[in-house]
Amino acid sequence: MNIDITRRHFLRNCQVGIGAIALATMLEGNAAAQDTANPMRPRAPHFPAKAKNVIYLHMAGSPPHLDIFDYKPTLVRRNGEPCPESFLRGRRFAFTSGVPRLLGTPQRFAQYGRSGQWMSEAVPHLRTIADELCFIKSMHTEQFNHAPAELLLFTGSPQFGRPSMGTWVTYGLGSESQNLPGFIALVSSGTFPSAGNSCWNNGFLPSIYQGVQCRSQGDPVLYVSNPNGMSGDMRRLTLDALRDLNELQASELGNPETRTRIEQYELAYRMQTAVPEVMDITREPRPIIDAYGAQPGASSFANNCLLARRLVERGVRFVQLHDWGWDFHGTGADQEITNGLRVKCRTMDKAITALIHDLKHRGLLDETIVIWGGEFGRSPFREGRTANSANLGRDHHPFSFTIFACGGGFKPGMTYGASDELGFDVGENPVHPHDLQATILHLLGLEHTRLTYRYQGRDFRLTDVHGNVIREILR
Repeated sequence: MNIDITRRHFLRNCQVGIGAIALATMLEGNAAAQDTANPMRPRAPHFPAKAKNVIYLHMAGSPPHLDIFDYKPTLVRRNGEPCPESFLRGRRFAFTSGVPRLLGTPQRFAQYGRSGQWMSEAVPHLRTIADELCFIKSMHTEQFNHAPAELLLFTGSPQFGRPSMGTWVTYGLGSESQNLPGFIALVSSGTFPSAGNSCWNNGFLPSIYQGVQCRSQGDPVLYVSNPNGMSGDMRRLTLDALRDLNELQASELGNPETRTRIEQYELAYRMQTAVPEVMDITREPRPIIDAYGAQPGASSFANNCLLARRLVERGVRFVQLHDWGWDFHGTGADQEITNGLRVKCRTMDKAITALIHDLKHRGLLDETIVIWGGEFGRSPFREGRTANSANLGRDHHPFSFTIFACGGGFKPGMTYGASDELGFDVGENPVHPHDLQATILHLLGLEHTRLTYRYQGRDFRLTDVHGNVIREILR
């Protein structure tokens, strides 16, 4: 009998010891975690799905929906009046105190399409596809600061540490592309969203499911290219040696994260060929590039929209586009809701319209969910800090806001829900971020209450403890 053994070694090596029992408990019910051979293989949904992919267009900072999609003639008529006290009582705002003055939109609105969607002059291209869009005008959230609101929207919790929506989707469904990540994030306008890469992080789920940030300028993925002096053959030999070492550790310790590490190295190797090809938009016909307003070699939201189509076309499950610069407080000429808004909208209006046209032309729109929106809305009154400024701006507003969806099983040409006559609160059919999350998962064939992962003794899910599928907006 060998008595020269530490307690740590005993617990590690004992096949029926605490370590093995704990591992079995962690893996219980987690089919994806048990699939150690290829954790990103395509998996069957809970029920037949209407959609295969998601493109989420996040306007970081939150666009002024009252000046783009949610027309309020009563608010315009009452422009400059003190905000009714009943709307303010018991409410907190990010930068406004006292009694602010109501702010009607300076943008001209009209109805478009057979569906008669109200849209402003700030989005002349999106107006041409009004009948493709499904508007939700009754979104609301508990969070009035950017980072917590983004975390709630993308991870289901306003606190850091939870897996993001794209991570949950790839955990549940895997990926149809074995040479590209199943979940990719693209960032434009030079700044990350306020919540940073937590918007596409894996949290406590295995790291193989985390989003991979790709860049539309320079090296598409940092550190995926071979360094100077490293040939392809040498890289393959290096990875083979690492794989053998990791296999030894996996067989000895049984840690599923070791298997994840093996697959990540192999995916990175395959990406060295696949990523440069898919990220090279010069391969597109010139009319397509021009339709998006893209510029090969540049970094822009338009480029990222074109890349999003190329990625879902190649089987990437979830693509997240984050575009900074939508925080319209009126603190500068570029953040005011008259000409400043029209200038900013030009960077997305044409590109998103081209993306939807392109997906439809290629037969991809029916199986691709497209979502547009911010993390909350903008107030129907003037922002407190700029109340006496020549620039018109709006404060953060969590109580009601507008997003739109398209494709992937959403009803086109419809509006669901409404804000009240001043755009202050939800007037009918309130929709919480958990409801939106549940609806996206449903269209992908996933029951949100069944897509769970056991962590620290409880089953977690994207929608936390509530959320309902909005069936009225589905085909």
